[in-house]
Amino acid sequence: MKKNYSSIIAVACILIVLGFLFYTMMPSWSPNEDKKVTEFSTSRALEHINAIAKQPHYVGTKNHEVVANYIIKELQKMGLETTVQEGFTLSDWGNLVKSKNIMCRITGTKNTKALLLLSHYDSAPHSVSHGASDDASGVATILEGVRAFLNAQTKHKNDIIILFTDAEELGLNGAALFVTEHQWAKEVGLVLNFEARGSSGPSYMLMETNKGNAGLVKEFAKAGATYPVSNSLMYSIYKMLPNDTDLTVFREQGNIQGFNFAFIDDHFNYHTAQDDVAHLDKNTLKHQGSYLMPLLNYFSNADLNNTDTAEDYVYFTIPFTFISYPFDWVMPMTLIAAGFLLILVFLGKAKRMLKLNDIVKGFFPFLGALIFTGLITYYGWKGLLLLNPQYNDLLNGFTYNGHDYIAAFVLLSLSICFFFYQIASKPKVTMNHYVIPLVFWIVLNGFLANSLRGAGFLIIPVYFGLISFAVFVFSQRSIWIVNLICGIPALLIIAPFIQMFPVGLGLKVLFGSAILTVLAFAILLPIFGSFTKKGSWSLLFFLTAVLFLAKAQYHSGYEAGEAKSNSLVYYYNADTNKAHWLTYDTNLDSWTKGYLGEKPKGAKIFNNLKLFSKYNSEFTYAAEAPNKGIAKPTITFLQDSVVGIKRSLKIQITPNRKVNRYDIFADEIMTFYNFKANGVTTLGQKGTELERKGKKLLSYYVVNNEPLVLQFTINRATILDMDVMESSFDLMVNPIFAMTPRENWMMPTPFVLNDAIVITQKIKRTPKVVAPVVNPNLALPKAADSLKVVKDSLRVRQ
Repeated sequence: MKKNYSSIIAVACILIVLGFLFYTMMPSWSPNEDKKVTEFSTSRALEHINAIAKQPHYVGTKNHEVVANYIIKELQKMGLETTVQEGFTLSDWGNLVKSKNIMCRITGTKNTKALLLLSHYDSAPHSVSHGASDDASGVATILEGVRAFLNAQTKHKNDIIILFTDAEELGLNGAALFVTEHQWAKEVGLVLNFEARGSSGPSYMLMETNKGNAGLVKEFAKAGATYPVSNSLMYSIYKMLPNDTDLTVFREQGNIQGFNFAFIDDHFNYHTAQDDVAHLDKNTLKHQGSYLMPLLNYFSNADLNNTDTAEDYVYFTIPFTFISYPFDWVMPMTLIAAGFLLILVFLGKAKRMLKLNDIVKGFFPFLGALIFTGLITYYGWKGLLLLNPQYNDLLNGFTYNGHDYIAAFVLLSLSICFFFYQIASKPKVTMNHYVIPLVFWIVLNGFLANSLRGAGFLIIPVYFGLISFAVFVFSQRSIWIVNLICGIPALLIIAPFIQMFPVGLGLKVLFGSAILTVLAFAILLPIFGSFTKKGSWSLLFFLTAVLFLAKAQYHSGYEAGEAKSNSLVYYYNADTNKAHWLTYDTNLDSWTKGYLGEKPKGAKIFNNLKLFSKYNSEFTYAAEAPNKGIAKPTITFLQDSVVGIKRSLKIQITPNRKVNRYDIFADEIMTFYNFKANGVTTLGQKGTELERKGKKLLSYYVVNNEPLVLQFTINRATILDMDVMESSFDLMVNPIFAMTPRENWMMPTPFVLNDAIVITQKIKRTPKVVAPVVNPNLALPKAADSLKVVKDSLRVRQ
């Protein structure tokens, strides 16, 4: 009975540790919180978010200008003098836009380099996103933080630049405009950037630097953030995600380093109509403020030159604590752990506590659980996708019931582990079987030390496992309390990754969480291996996993607030004078079928001019649509001259309706030289030849219906083969269409050109009819033949 109680106590203690871990990742917000004027107030920050996120405010809309004016007025209320920077930039992504940055500067007493507070104020286009999380939360955090800082009359040496960038959602254009064109950029020593990629969860700190991170790590530790959540592996994971932030531009274009603070949970709300105030977690917003205030107070007085180093540090966090050490320690720590294990195995064998035969037998339950769990989870998720094809509607790959699936597969993984160790391992040989997991973890850390430098902190749980193993060898018995205490670091370090991987990268990597669960079980084997009724625990975890799977299946549908995304585009080809309805959806619903019909045709032909999308989405279905006579743009050749073997062109494309975007395509055999769009060249362009991938030249996001002017040179022999795609984002409100509104459980698909009226046509001169030329020396023909002469004399000038 004692062993049974010890197992129950052990599980209870583990649950308490895990509960404490996740509860203390971020502060808790209360609507009755103290609102001292000298402190950050989440409630006051929410007032800013309510004002900014009332309506979608992407670049080119009236609401975008409303938000810009609101920010300027709020800065002026604090007595700050604001300036606006406007100008075109053409990003290396091929996105052209006229950005409007808002900034001000607070002068310090003895400036070394300036501290820059950064966030963007535009929302995502195409999907009716209100931008409450991304990135009204960042703007509000800075506005409220600066207000508290000024009211506290905090003395500071360094200048503080407050920058709210524009057009981040379109290609980081506002940040590029500031970094490459503004004088203040040369004076920036450090950036604090506040971002979002979801609507809840802890805010993760991510560093960006071109050099070593040791200076940033040391200075961050000194700043004393209360709820730090970060580790040196996270930046590597961040780089796996299909997006960058404004801070990336500072690092790449200006060699300016800094910190990102971003939250990623409830990723299904990201860039959607559900990115509103109602879905924003107030605890998450408070977490952002808990970063800003101590860092603002510290870095406004620190010597920002100290952040420049060539050395790299490994770092990680546990509740209320930030731990770091040089990367150079990782390999020696791994080798020492290997040596320590060899000594312990030798001593254990000498004391007859360990048997080589029993050690080798430890391979079966460990590898069996690892391989079986990986396969079950990988193909299990594939099966769930077949059972629930609607999950493919959410492009980000994380479903509304995603957390239930994480819980189910983690519990299933634990069930499999207990099953394998039940049939192949007894409590009396647990520590013999523990040798194989320790060897695996040490080898893994040796591999990571060379291939994934940021993961160097994963050697820490191994050391505590070795302590537990050493106590067994020297005391000749396994002490469950010691094992439990030695298991706490593994729980604190590994458990957050089990949840974070599928949240950040999508449920397609559930198998990674499952494998990590097995590895965590293995490093905690001194605890779980001592359980006498592993079969019962296996059954308990299996049944609990089934309950979570059933719960997930019950909530697998859609409802208001957890909406299905769908898409529709009106596509008119001005060259063929034909119109079609197009969609990106693979699972059509009643709304899209209302336009595409029950049996729509494939849309492969419409993907010849492929638009950029975050997840490489393409049109899937098409159906004929009525020709609404949409006014197509005017294409004017302002210059077309030939000098030697080069042909120089200057082409203006002018809209004849309210438009939001132009996409320009050209045959891939065309080579462009000295390419400019609205007077600017591509950022980072080297040489005169334009570098591009595929047919796309650029995407121009229109402000105030300003025309697009292209200027370039091509080889004289090259055939001009270019297309323009003109888009307006007003399909749902344009009176000539009278569209049926979506039901409340539907929303526009994000990350693609959606709810748009699109016109596509070739870029070519407008044909002109030339009057016939008649030779006066010729006799006048007969009346019947005169028509023939006139007809034959017509010429079309190309």
